[in-house]
Amino acid sequence: MAETEQLEDLVPEIDRDFLTEKIAKFGVAKSGNDVLVIIHDFEFPDAYAPRTADLMIILPAGYPNANLDMFWTTPDVKLKNGSWPDRATERGTYNNINWQRWSRHFPQQWRQGVDNLRTFVTTIRRELARGV
Repeated sequence: MAETEQLEDLVPEIDRDFLTEKIAKFGVAKSGNDVLVIIHDFEFPDAYAPRTADLMIILPAGYPNANLDMFWTTPDVKLKNGSWPDRATERGTYNNINWQRWSRHFPQQWRQGVDNLRTFVTTIRRELARGV
């Protein structure tokens, strides 16, 4: 889990509350102007293998007014049939870790003052439940 001082410095209060109350294991790190939120042992639906991976969400400069977009995993997560999930074949390196990028541009508009990590994680879970 992230150190409280670091967490307070990097993540808005509503997101700190969500992480500390609902996420068993997480970390936060700074990367340039972005904040990396890493949810350890994130559970994936049965359509995927492996069933758990670290999931990273990048909070861009300007967040929470700037929208969240895409998510990242390590190790690689594939569909159970061995194929790559839709738009999840690109890679990126953050803090010396190689991440699988899930390019998802969600149809709903980012609602400033309403959307946050909790709503974004819910959106990710809904997307993963599609199994594509």
